[in-house]
Amino acid sequence: MSNNSAAAARPAAFDTDRVGQQAGALLHSSFIWLQQHWLQILIAVGIGVAIALLLFWVRAFGPRLAHRSASGKGWAAVLGRAIERTNAFFIIMLSAKLVDGYAATPADVDKTITFLFTVAAVFQAAIWARELILGAIEHRTRDEHYSGEALMSAMGLIRLLVSFAVFAIALVVVLSNLGVNVTGLVAGLGVGGIAIGLAAQGIFADLFAALAIIFDRPFRRGDKVSYGTTSGVIEAIGLKSTRIRAFTGELRIISNRNLLDKEIQNTSQRDHVRVSYTIGVAYETPPETLERLPAILTELVEAEGAKVARAGFEAFGASSLDFVLQVDTPGDDWATAHDVRNRLLVAIMRRFAEEGITIAYPTQTTYTAAPDGTLVMPYAEPGHPPTS
Repeated sequence: MSNNSAAAARPAAFDTDRVGQQAGALLHSSFIWLQQHWLQILIAVGIGVAIALLLFWVRAFGPRLAHRSASGKGWAAVLGRAIERTNAFFIIMLSAKLVDGYAATPADVDKTITFLFTVAAVFQAAIWARELILGAIEHRTRDEHYSGEALMSAMGLIRLLVSFAVFAIALVVVLSNLGVNVTGLVAGLGVGGIAIGLAAQGIFADLFAALAIIFDRPFRRGDKVSYGTTSGVIEAIGLKSTRIRAFTGELRIISNRNLLDKEIQNTSQRDHVRVSYTIGVAYETPPETLERLPAILTELVEAEGAKVARAGFEAFGASSLDFVLQVDTPGDDWATAHDVRNRLLVAIMRRFAEEGITIAYPTQTTYTAAPDGTLVMPYAEPGHPPTS
């Protein structure tokens, strides 16, 4: 290998003389700029300082806005905390950028201000986005009582994921503005994200299901729910699973993803409990009594403070005339509805006894016929001796 090729292969040495010449040229041009535009520079500096002071005052208003709104729990508090996170470097660079054109700055100084402003603005936007997203999630968790220890510990992971996402995007934007080819970086982040997603898809699925529970609000802690063959009270909503205390006493744990895949009945949101009864009366009941029976049942139900949804004749049963009674008890408490049911059943039995109404039970009558087809009575007719 020749000496020329070896020299070409080595990196160029740091040329201190050239750097000194560039620095000297920059100082000389800056000195000339100060001499020629000193008045514009003073005015621009004054305006920039005024803008910066105004922006600092707006930032100081953020904490007061956060504390004024319902003990720091409203949307105004979220906005106030985002304003409070405004960086001082961003305020200074924004003020400099706004007055940059008025002072007729040299090209090198203008490029420097533009570069620093771009970096400050991109990362400040990332900080605001993170605060607004996390503030919205925390606002929903407090507003809807999703404040169990498990979910609060999950907020740490949510903060980490949100921070990583917004600052990764900010870094890519800054590098792109610097002229760096970010195609490989974006591809690497995409491949890495896919790999992590495939490795932890179950955890992320349950995490997103937990967020869906927070924002869609199908239920909250303390609600009574039913799904499949299980009924109980929501005790805790966590990062991966929800804990439900069954009415029979045991604690049931189901993953958030599997829970949302089922049909959930939130019984805490209903305004009444409906109980249905089928009452069968004997076929021998007089038609006049049958006509009065719906009114009798309605009267008994209203005496217990409940409401009749339906009371009427349903069908001709095998051994009875069937009437259907549907009763709505106000509220969502099954214990109260059961107490009403017990008192109502006793009241029905007492009233039927007073009215002479017989509640039917399964019966069967057998008739015997003589060889000539005539009916053979099972008992002796008056005036005729019994047959042997």
